[in-house]
Amino acid sequence: MQINKRNIGFLSNLDYNLYLFRLPIMLKMVEKGWKVYAICPKGKVSCKFNDYGIEHINFSLERRSLNPFAEVYTIYKLYKILKNLKVDILNTFTSKPNIYGTLAGRLSRIPIIINLVEGLGSFYVEDNLKAKLIRKIIEILYTFSFRISNKVIVINPDDMFYLIKKRILQEKKAFLIKSVGVDTNEYSREKIDNIIIKSLQKNLNLNDNQIIVLMIARLLIHKGVLEYIKAAEILKEKYKKKVEFLLVGDFEPGNLYNVSKDILDSYIKKRTVKILGWRDDIKDLLALCDIFVLPSYYREGIPRTILEAESMGKPIVTTNTIGCKEVVENEKNGYLVPIKDVQALSDAIEKLILDSDLRKKYGNYSRQKAVNEYEINKIIEKYMELYKTLLNEKF
Repeated sequence: MQINKRNIGFLSNLDYNLYLFRLPIMLKMVEKGWKVYAICPKGKVSCKFNDYGIEHINFSLERRSLNPFAEVYTIYKLYKILKNLKVDILNTFTSKPNIYGTLAGRLSRIPIIINLVEGLGSFYVEDNLKAKLIRKIIEILYTFSFRISNKVIVINPDDMFYLIKKRILQEKKAFLIKSVGVDTNEYSREKIDNIIIKSLQKNLNLNDNQIIVLMIARLLIHKGVLEYIKAAEILKEKYKKKVEFLLVGDFEPGNLYNVSKDILDSYIKKRTVKILGWRDDIKDLLALCDIFVLPSYYREGIPRTILEAESMGKPIVTTNTIGCKEVVENEKNGYLVPIKDVQALSDAIEKLILDSDLRKKYGNYSRQKAVNEYEINKIIEKYMELYKTLLNEKF
């Protein structure tokens, strides 16, 4: 029996989380005749869902609120929304939507609830008293919500092993889908016109002879922003105008681990890096760069930015840590360096600056790896397999 006229909701606390990372799956469900809801706050991209036949349902969720009365009211509001939508499947993403969405979904009698854990975040990096306390609270709440949801998608095997070992997640409920995937047809160097690259070079005051190093990330300490800037300082001193370092990203409102703006300003004044802020031309910037860097020690799922850089055929320097090490094979498509090690990071970038043949070799391997392992259609099929199994119907 063919599935049609069913409803599915995708719940997140950020509109761009759904738009940037879940849109291909949502579009697949629209293609199959489902009514698809994007349940998230209004934001920069929420207005775009309707263009794809996806109905946006405005729902605000304070990411960092710990007020118990406010949180109970939030769950009640979500319950009212879900009860009216009458979805057959609810997919939730990130910690609070996973917890609150599961509870509100069960109260509104949604048949199938699927959580997704995409990395465990900053509180699994710090080891101070506050981090330990919040970590414990998250794990207690996750244990409860995972027991009443139907399945839990985990992005990398390390996180899945950790959750199962700690008895937070039952093994029978775990479903591994490695990464959010990348559209390798869209993220392809051949798709970017050289005229666009020349225009971008001009706008950023770059020239053809420079080696361009690029990092894309939220401006968080745990993303390795300071390590990147310090490595840039070492290499700019040595190679002057031969190399340029770009940093794309913005601060995350309310995040305790944002990099100090004063520190960033000091490096801007010294012309160590060009900090470009939020950008909509990521594909063009990836096409422009020669080396992609992400020195993260955040508890990543699998970083989408690395997948995009791989798909664009770029050599990558990243850290030998959970999430990042899944995507980069040391000395095959880049380098894995120890976390917080500025000198090792600088040395790895320098090897690629000095050797254009190596950059090309690693870049070709990156492209092939992205196509073979992380192509978005392969990831979508995993979701379809899961939905089909839970519904016991054919797609």
